[in-house]
Amino acid sequence: MLVTNNFIIVAQQIQYSSYGCGLPTFPPHSWPWQVSLQYNAPSGNWYHTCGGTLISSQWVLTAAHCIGRDKTYRIYMGKHSMRNKNEPDSIAIKPAKITVHPDYDSGKICGFPCFVTGWGHIKTIGPMADILQQALLPVVDHATCSTPDWMGGLVTTNLICAGGDGKRGGCSGDSGGPLNCQNSAGSWEVHSVVSFGSSFGCDYHRKPTVFTRVSAYMSWIDNVMTSN
Repeated sequence: MLVTNNFIIVAQQIQYSSYGCGLPTFPPHSWPWQVSLQYNAPSGNWYHTCGGTLISSQWVLTAAHCIGRDKTYRIYMGKHSMRNKNEPDSIAIKPAKITVHPDYDSGKICGFPCFVTGWGHIKTIGPMADILQQALLPVVDHATCSTPDWMGGLVTTNLICAGGDGKRGGCSGDSGGPLNCQNSAGSWEVHSVVSFGSSFGCDYHRKPTVFTRVSAYMSWIDNVMTSN
């Protein structure tokens, strides 16, 4: 499993339609590359902790802060409902290897419509989602997002802001999941992964979800994938 904070292009097309934003009204498996990263609790039960993106037949991309030192993880693919334990075509796989970017520090497309997807909390104070959620988020340019009224100095050039309308956005549990954007050719591209949000909450005005770009880490990603 490849662990970082960034984006990668997915060479796959899916049927697109104008589904409701942030509502579980879209068909199962509309986002076939979306995975659930789950950890094994002391009770023996498995719990969703972050999202991730299947970027090849052997590799999953997620956020570095989703990985803890003393936890056992598995990747659940083909999921739509977390409560349905016998969901057709879903499979849980334990990663053979986890690689975290060496520069990860736990202390540390403008106007284009993109979807964030995940099983995170449905609101700031609320339960985790059972059904995979999607929300249409416009990408906010860096000059705007880095102003004090928005996210300020937290936003570097390696980060992408999306949302901030006060109505929808990523939330706790969505970390590591993709920002899915459709290009002019109709193909879907995963531009980045969920990194963090505002301390004010998940749906706060001018406090968008912040994603990490993959472009700055592509050489490392390629190296890890080809050498393992």
